[in-house]
Amino acid sequence: MLRMLSLALSLWFFLPVSAHAQNLQDILQTHQSEVLSPGRQSVGIVLDDLVASGLPQALPFLEAWRDREIVQRDSDGLFFRAIEVDDAITLQDLDTGTTTTVANDDDLTEARPNGGVRRAIGDALVQFQLSDPDIMRRQAAVDAIARSMDASQLGPLEASIADEPDPTLKETKERLAGMLAVLFGDTQEVRIAAIAGMADDLSVDVRAVLNTVLSTEPQVANTLPEDANIAQVLTVGNDVTDTEAYAQLIAADLAPPIVTNAQIREALVANIAGDIVGGVAVSDLNTDAARAAAYDALAAEGLVAPRVTPEEQEAAIAAHVFYLQYDEPDPVITDAAAKSLAAIETKVAFSQSVDLGLDALSLASIYFLAAIGLAITFGVMGVINMAHGEFIMMGAYTGFVVQQFVPDYTLSIIIALPLAFAITFGAGVAMERLVIRHLYHRPLETLLATFGISIALQQLAKNIFGTQARPLTSPEWLSGALVINDVIAISYIRIAIFVLALMFLGLILFVLKRTRLGLEVRAVTQNPGMAASMGINPDKINMLTFGLGSGIAGIAGVAIGLYAKVTSEMGADYIVQSFMTVVVGGVGNVWGTLAGASLIGFLQKGIEWLNPSNTLAAQTYMILFIILFIQFRPKGIVALKGRAAAD
Repeated sequence: MLRMLSLALSLWFFLPVSAHAQNLQDILQTHQSEVLSPGRQSVGIVLDDLVASGLPQALPFLEAWRDREIVQRDSDGLFFRAIEVDDAITLQDLDTGTTTTVANDDDLTEARPNGGVRRAIGDALVQFQLSDPDIMRRQAAVDAIARSMDASQLGPLEASIADEPDPTLKETKERLAGMLAVLFGDTQEVRIAAIAGMADDLSVDVRAVLNTVLSTEPQVANTLPEDANIAQVLTVGNDVTDTEAYAQLIAADLAPPIVTNAQIREALVANIAGDIVGGVAVSDLNTDAARAAAYDALAAEGLVAPRVTPEEQEAAIAAHVFYLQYDEPDPVITDAAAKSLAAIETKVAFSQSVDLGLDALSLASIYFLAAIGLAITFGVMGVINMAHGEFIMMGAYTGFVVQQFVPDYTLSIIIALPLAFAITFGAGVAMERLVIRHLYHRPLETLLATFGISIALQQLAKNIFGTQARPLTSPEWLSGALVINDVIAISYIRIAIFVLALMFLGLILFVLKRTRLGLEVRAVTQNPGMAASMGINPDKINMLTFGLGSGIAGIAGVAIGLYAKVTSEMGADYIVQSFMTVVVGGVGNVWGTLAGASLIGFLQKGIEWLNPSNTLAAQTYMILFIILFIQFRPKGIVALKGRAAAD
């Protein structure tokens, strides 16, 4: 590695050309075999001469050599860089850069450095490229160091930090230099300071570096060595099994190996004399005990190695101590690394909890948007609308159609939201006038009718849009995610859905609490007979309420379609959760719907966290929990008074 560093620095400062090497071709001709078929040892000779030459053209040669672009022309033995363009091969002179074109490669022999040689060349190039004027080459060099950390890279990396003009890359270099200092710092103080500087970094690569410092190897000895950096003393039976402990003794040549049954059979076969082996007739060797006795007799005669009895194994294990020893010999370093890693793991656990909470909050927002329309219609009218999910689907497809005519994604979403409300509002009103109003107080017929409408709407969507998922593209400003740290991140789309849910919560509360329509809706919800006697038309309120709930579902479809697949079956993915949200939260109550959505969202994410490999099981457990919850609180979290309570 010192040779590589020397090469890189010499190329950077362009040392004077030596008297015996006026050009690069002269050096290569001296080492023809090493250039064509280099090895890990022979490549050093070529690199030494390149260092001595100080030729500026040595750097591009090394890059081409590493990339297997160097060829030798057989007719005169000269080396060139081969560039293949279309069907022709262009040969570039390594000293002057002039090019000539040849028709074929019959007169060319390709240099084939193996993987080890290419890595050796790459190490030198990486260190040199850290100060290259091209930021892409500097970034590539930093990435190469991060992939394969080595002690020789620390000095050049630190030297390149001060002159790094790009602030982002400079920060990356400083962070990488800190990780290298943890592993390869010159002094204990430098390494401890670097370890302490890692305590606030939650990234996986930092934890990997600290775990490297804390890597251990199992050891065994008669007594604990005083000069060893011991991580843990192992207890046989708890930390390590008897079998593993004795195998470790065998590996350390502290105990004889166990003779297996197969080895006993082989030894007996090899020592048969006539019809007897070990004083036992061959015909009697039909049990393990008989074979063991014959083998012991052979061992007593010194013909085979003696068997190790279970008692001898236990005695050997009891006579030794088993422990884990750090690969890092300095206990001060390992103590500091363990302390920093423990602090990081604590922060990671907290961040994971926050991230899980944000995911649950995001899911609750989606369920709230999907269910709030159903909560209004179900609460006011008592109608079980199985086609509610299809209104969500209609809203999503509305957004897709708008984007076919409006290429600006931001403008298309702005247009799609009110248009989806208008379309689904009209569809809801039509459905209420044509079907629902004829089935009031007949819940079974209503359920069957709306279920049939649901199937019909799904098939209609398939006929129009096909069965493949359609894209509803989010605007550019909604792409990506808000990254708090290496653990906590939430996509901007989910943030937008959360904000939209809050806006709808405020809007619906305003409509229900501050407008005449809201007053009439609440009156019909609590006591339709009394509301009718006060001059309120319940049929009209039912129609507008059903249209309002359907329109809200359409807007929810646009929002959900921004991150979920838009298909004819997408409504079915949310209808069950919507009903659970309404029933758990409390029928006909906005705050109840919010509470139900929050409960189901957090519950589902919590179950998925406990059982991440089986999301179907998570859904099952969630439904079982809700069934039990309803048994104890049948009116939901927030129960209504009036007609809802009476029902």
